[in-house]
Amino acid sequence: MPKMKTHKGTKKRFRLTANGHVKHRQCGTSHLATRLSTKRVRNLRGTRVLAEVDEVMLTKALCGYSY
Repeated sequence: MPKMKTHKGTKKRFRLTANGHVKHRQCGTSHLATRLSTKRVRNLRGTRVLAEVDEVMLTKALCGYSY
């Protein structure tokens, strides 16, 4: 069988940590943030770790790709 290709859209949006967890950016911050409260925008900053349920699917899409 041929090699699995890395899903490029997933590669741009997610990153694998050293322990195999998946980091991602919080949604809802790119535009139209004026309607959100200051506290909400502040809490959406930075990155979060994805739930373990979804990790299996994403590591398969990334083909074990680490940065």
